[in-house]
Amino acid sequence: MSCPICSDETDKKYRPFCSRRCADIDLAKWFSGSYATPSQDPDDIEDVLNAVEQQQDQKPH
Repeated sequence: MSCPICSDETDKKYRPFCSRRCADIDLAKWFSGSYATPSQDPDDIEDVLNAVEQQQDQKPH
């Protein structure tokens, strides 16, 4: 199995990563929002559309 960050061989201690560094890089991606699962909730879609409309109303034409 190879590390999903750098493709090196994994280390049993840090599996599925090869090192703590790669595990930390992966964790930082989760915290920053780089990894995201799209929502299928209609309420979430409504909230996003409303936020976009508000942003467009605030921009000078």
